Amino acid sequence: MRITRKSGEKNGKNRFFIDIKKNRLYKLYFFALALFILACDQFSKNWIIRQFEPGESWPIVKGIFHLTYVRNPGAAFGILAFRTSFFIIISLLMIFLIIYGERFFTQESFSLRLGMSLLAGGATGNLIDRMKYGYVVDFLDFKIWPVFNVADISLVVGIVLLFYGLQKSRFLSFK
Repeated sequence: MRITRKSGEKNGKNRFFIDIKKNRLYKLYFFALALFILACDQFSKNWIIRQFEPGESWPIVKGIFHLTYVRNPGAAFGILAFRTSFFIIISLLMIFLIIYGERFFTQESFSLRLGMSLLAGGATGNLIDRMKYGYVVDFLDFKIWPVFNVADISLVVGIVLLFYGLQKSRFLSFK
């Protein structure tokens, strides 16, 4: 939150309250985005579980894009398979850091807040899977890349936006 006083303004109080309201509105928007990502992720995974058997694949664009039900007990590309407790702890820590760290970003750091929202939605989506099933449900299959899901897309885009925002705000420099 930024407290400023416009030149010629007799009382800085009005500007202060406008900034607080604006900051709350930004928090609401980004919280809503995280919930939207989570809802899309969980809806799509539940649909896949109801419609497919594990390993079953439906071609959408034959040989290019399929819907394939995969149970992923690991992280990206299946690494560290069957380390469910480890991933639950890491996800909870990440979500806590996102919620705690969000308060340090001003409304001007749009890409940072957007990235944090996408990370929160994606991390929560995969965390729910790990806690519910012991694995993550993946289903988007481009045949030249490992199968992934909506939460994974959100996590990747969130990380890119987070690094972009950190670099732009000079928290992180690539010089």
